[in-house]
Amino acid sequence: NKWGYMDAKGKMVLPENFDRADDFQENGLAIVGLMDKSGVINDNGYFIVKPIYDTIDPFSEGRAVVNDLRGFKVIDESGKEITEKAYSIIVGEYKEGRVRAVKLDEHGQYLYGYLNKRGKEVIPIIYETASDFVQGKAVVKTKEGRFQLINLTGTVIQTYSFPYVGNYGEGLLPYKKSNEGKIGYTNEQGKIVIEPQFSNGEAFVEGRAIVSLAENNNDRYGVIDRTGHFVIKPNYNQILYLDEGRFAIGKEIDPKQPCMRSIYALADSGGQILTGFIFTVINKFQDGLASVSDDQNTYFIDKHGKRNEHLPMVSGSGWLRFEKTLIKGHIDDRLLYFNRTGDLLWKQATILPLNNQYSVVEHKYKPNKDYLVYYPQIEGMENPERVNRALKELAGVKPVSAHAQLESNYTGDYEIPFYKKNLLVIKITGYDYPFCAAHGMPVERYVHMNLKTGSMYQLKDLFKPGSSYVKIISDRIGDQIKNNEKYASYLFPEEYHGIKADQPFFISEAGLNIYFLPYEIAAFAAGFPTFTIRFDDLVDIINTNSEFWNTFH
Repeated sequence: NKWGYMDAKGKMVLPENFDRADDFQENGLAIVGLMDKSGVINDNGYFIVKPIYDTIDPFSEGRAVVNDLRGFKVIDESGKEITEKAYSIIVGEYKEGRVRAVKLDEHGQYLYGYLNKRGKEVIPIIYETASDFVQGKAVVKTKEGRFQLINLTGTVIQTYSFPYVGNYGEGLLPYKKSNEGKIGYTNEQGKIVIEPQFSNGEAFVEGRAIVSLAENNNDRYGVIDRTGHFVIKPNYNQILYLDEGRFAIGKEIDPKQPCMRSIYALADSGGQILTGFIFTVINKFQDGLASVSDDQNTYFIDKHGKRNEHLPMVSGSGWLRFEKTLIKGHIDDRLLYFNRTGDLLWKQATILPLNNQYSVVEHKYKPNKDYLVYYPQIEGMENPERVNRALKELAGVKPVSAHAQLESNYTGDYEIPFYKKNLLVIKITGYDYPFCAAHGMPVERYVHMNLKTGSMYQLKDLFKPGSSYVKIISDRIGDQIKNNEKYASYLFPEEYHGIKADQPFFISEAGLNIYFLPYEIAAFAAGFPTFTIRFDDLVDIINTNSEFWNTFH
């Protein structure tokens, strides 16, 4: 699928040329992707930053953080790199003219400092930790272990004797008297305002702070005022600040498994609960409205928790937000646009014509609020039943109870990375996230299908019978690992032992791509390590008379 841009009336103004496309920002620029690289275009569609970076963060205060093989840098709105060197990490975005930069010292320890909007190190990179600036002030920790409050020039306003000091907010800071002690609050000068009594404490915003008390090895969250008095009692397993004086208070669906998930009610800053516990998703307020989802629908509520019936209500879970004269929705992982009266103006296409005969048609399967699968079905084939049944099963369509509380959230999707002659390659993806796990497990499968015969191919079908394709491909990959330094940074040493006869693979214009599952030969963060071998380098063992080869060659 390619992405382009339309105007508010639905007229296409920039053609669908991009693999990824973010919203245009207030500065008239948008971040787009081609292949696996990111660039920036202006509203005429011209690249002001060519797609050369691995990632580009949204612009903030006229600056954007970019990342490539050399590290993290900053660009301005003309696309010029304004940092003189790359950093190990640049954290977050510009706030009050400063962004946090990180480098490794000679002992392998990360140190923090700040860059200004010219990309210069305006505050030295010497701190063990550093917060964002709020109202011209930030909290840092020196290498000697002292917490300090500094201003925008790095001048020390106050040094604290406490072993822990948290983020600054409205003149108060969370602190501990001992490393294992409770959290209280001190003022800027270090005078204790609220005695230590909480297991966790966030910064003050609009006169309120979210805190927690430990109870049976679980934290129960509440909200306090500047005197330490609870305005929302600590009875909840999660509390989120929604801006404009409103909070989402969360109760566990299953008290025996508090990490399972929360269901939310809306409360005001005085502690009044304004709705029942009915929301699975509740977003921040803007101009008196917030987007929420319940078990079935997504819609807007006002600050009293009442649904705004003049704005759209959409079946599914996600968010809605105002985009100038339109309402943008991201519902069940699909993009939608409505006008202000709720009429649907545009949605993602569900039919992908391959040619005059064949099409890929998208189907949605959502039997439970925590189980969502989009799966492809082929139209135009003779007797497609067997093929389509197999695609449904591979995509994860299976019996799932409608009202049971599942132990994990599963999302499945697909894309078409390759289509040539009669060969259709379908990439099936998924993500299974157990609610109490540190992270989920991604799924990635490729289907290689002959649209004419319905045949689905395995790796062995590409090669001559009796050929030693396993050893030859294994050796080619071994050479790539040995001769390319990039693999050394994330592959497990000594874990690569060659491929299996039925190794996962996919065909592309570049050649044969062999991939490995997470943890198989590399850390989880490496995803699916993939190695590409050109067909020219395998010409001696490819069966050029095979049905598989001749479907696309």
